[in-house]
Amino acid sequence: MTISKIEDAIEAIARGEMVIVVDDEDRENEGDIIIASDSITPQAVAFMMNHARGLICVAMEGEQLDALDLPLMVPRNTEYHKTAFTVSVDYIPGTTTGISAADRAKTIRALVDGSTRPEDFARPGHIFPLRANPKGVLGRPGHTEAAVDLCRLAGRYPSGTICEVANDDGTMARLPELMLFAKKHGLLLITIKDLIGYMEQRTHVDAMLEMAGTEEVGAPGHSASQ
Repeated sequence: MTISKIEDAIEAIARGEMVIVVDDEDRENEGDIIIASDSITPQAVAFMMNHARGLICVAMEGEQLDALDLPLMVPRNTEYHKTAFTVSVDYIPGTTTGISAADRAKTIRALVDGSTRPEDFARPGHIFPLRANPKGVLGRPGHTEAAVDLCRLAGRYPSGTICEVANDDGTMARLPELMLFAKKHGLLLITIKDLIGYMEQRTHVDAMLEMAGTEEVGAPGHSASQ
């Protein structure tokens, strides 16, 4: 099992598949399963519950969370990596206790449904929204930002459902175990480091194209109306 290309992971996310994203050894040194929130299913949630075993969270943009009136869980975040948890939620219509895979999938789907209203959620609940840095992985090299960036690049709604991968004995899976996990379940594995490099290159290219366009418009013989 080798580390996959970012482009391949983007295509997998676009198809509604799960990928594994690993951060640096000097950070959390953990791997998260990531899937686009708008493609979540009860089966995908059950896979996370049974095989990944971590906390199921939904990475979202701040604007989305503000529209749903989901503030940060605490006013002063003292968590080491400053993971921006909001209040947890359960979707009320058509669910029971909120803990089943089916109920959690409905809650996740509702979070990314533009017609959902703040009063449609019970607080607290069993799904944990996360507020992503507006600059993505270029602003914070976390799984939260990686999820939003990957979904946006894939043309999906900019929100990813994530879950940490743990070993059978309850310890956190590191890169060697994560590579075995990915191979066993047929999942692509990428690193946040590579995603940062991809985003930096993309940002550089966009800036160069914008600069070239500005110079062309301002060149002699050209008018802005052309």
